[in-house]
Amino acid sequence: MRTITTTTGAEIPLDGDLLAIIETLYEEVTVKRELNRSYEDMMGEIRHLIAQMSPEERADYLAESLFHNTVRFENERLAAYLQKIAGGKKKARR
Repeated sequence: MRTITTTTGAEIPLDGDLLAIIETLYEEVTVKRELNRSYEDMMGEIRHLIAQMSPEERADYLAESLFHNTVRFENERLAAYLQKIAGGKKKARR
């Protein structure tokens, strides 16, 4: 299996697991810098990883990222809607 590496040398297997990349980014950028990182730091690391991917790998990870973000967006919208409904029921009971 092919791997890519972070600027700190951590290896990430390219097996389609977007969460593995996200977890590694968190560990290598956020945790190692003790939460003292910037937008530029994270984007630089992400761009470093992307530069090591083939066009096909980039397309696969983009599709995976869009799927995960769509599900997260849907869940956040649903949670807000359910909270709104629950708030309306509490007002009606008073």
